[in-house]
Amino acid sequence: MDFQISQLNEMSTVSENKNSNGNGDAPKKPATAKEIQAWLVSYLAELLEIEPDEIDVTIPFDRYGLDSSAAVGLTGDLEDWLGSEIDPTLMYDYPTIQALANHVAS
Repeated sequence: MDFQISQLNEMSTVSENKNSNGNGDAPKKPATAKEIQAWLVSYLAELLEIEPDEIDVTIPFDRYGLDSSAAVGLTGDLEDWLGSEIDPTLMYDYPTIQALANHVAS
């Protein structure tokens, strides 16, 4: 599933602008836990067709009805967004948005 919403596109643009040294070859600065958490909230809200403010970052993913295929899709899209590999089983080791974002950012 290609996940693109204007908020994430804006966040990427801002992040790219902050990390560029003007010649376009600067490595992308790693995302913060706050940025990852915002991405996950937006992703889940879009996936579940609810408002982002209805997402509680401390509630486990399974309480939102995410199955293993949704977990694989989410982690794959998160990998693409971050530009680094994410193990799909991390959602089981870090079962909330808050825990996953903090782990991935570290």
